[in-house]
Amino acid sequence: MPESPKYSVVIPVYNRPEELDELLRSLVNQTFQNFEVIVVEDGSTISSKEICTRYESVIPLKYLVKENTGPGSSRNFGFTHARGNYLVVFDSDCILPQDYFSSVENFLTNLPADAWGGPDKGHENFTPLQQAMAHTMSSFLTTGGIRGAKSRSENFQPRSFNMGISRAVLNKIGGFTFDRLAEDIELSIRMKKAGFRVALIPEAFVYHKRRSTLRQFFNQVQGFGRGRVRVGKVHPGEIKLTHWFPFFFLCGLAGIPLIALLSQQLALVAAWLLAIYLIAIFLDGWRVTGSLWVGLLSVPSAVVQLMGYGLGFVKEYLSGSNQSG
Repeated sequence: MPESPKYSVVIPVYNRPEELDELLRSLVNQTFQNFEVIVVEDGSTISSKEICTRYESVIPLKYLVKENTGPGSSRNFGFTHARGNYLVVFDSDCILPQDYFSSVENFLTNLPADAWGGPDKGHENFTPLQQAMAHTMSSFLTTGGIRGAKSRSENFQPRSFNMGISRAVLNKIGGFTFDRLAEDIELSIRMKKAGFRVALIPEAFVYHKRRSTLRQFFNQVQGFGRGRVRVGKVHPGEIKLTHWFPFFFLCGLAGIPLIALLSQQLALVAAWLLAIYLIAIFLDGWRVTGSLWVGLLSVPSAVVQLMGYGLGFVKEYLSGSNQSG
């Protein structure tokens, strides 16, 4: 175990030992190895201890267990056991390319930053639906278009599936204040307000599985919509017009039958606009992934994504909740 690792990787896990196995295997295969790994079992009923034991002799790894409180507080718990100069968080359903940390090293050597994030992609070994969901989550045609994904843009907000922060950030503003739901966005906003330099490293991407069914995906993105509103309630001004787009889409989708009662001509125009939009999503998915099947699945994935996000957004907006716990 390195006496002073440069990076401390903190991974909260909840009932996902098989996915954690894939993530740890990808960490073993990194071309740059100056890091430690801290796995935080967040009150799981399906333990990852056996998986972690398998890797303890291969990479520097600590396995910690705590009661279930959510990923935000679990990462904070892991931070208290970390020794690295940088604290890196991944979701347990991610897989890293071999040169992830080499890409981070090369970037920070040339352009030092206080924090960074990277994109997520679908892996060729993922199911076609998982690839479609990974694509639509990053596409500019859906909610991926409101994530601030331009390099070194002041609007970029790292997400906790792929985020690194320096010790200086942790010491000045602390870790995550939300237990779950947009805890990463809230931290990114505080980093920006504190004047830290936050960078996007395009080469430091991860393969992100998301969920395995559309129903699970719907529940996940509904949480994203709720989280955005909760961030806006804590940081006024952080809800922009673009964040309402999924809700407008949801209203438009539900409104076509009502429009037809008033004017079939207007309903036909609305249906054609929807068709053009969905065709664009299909073509974009096909172009980016190179798979016709993934392109086709991108259409229901995008619809579920926008409906779930929009429903979660408006439900939370109308509620009185101010915390994401």
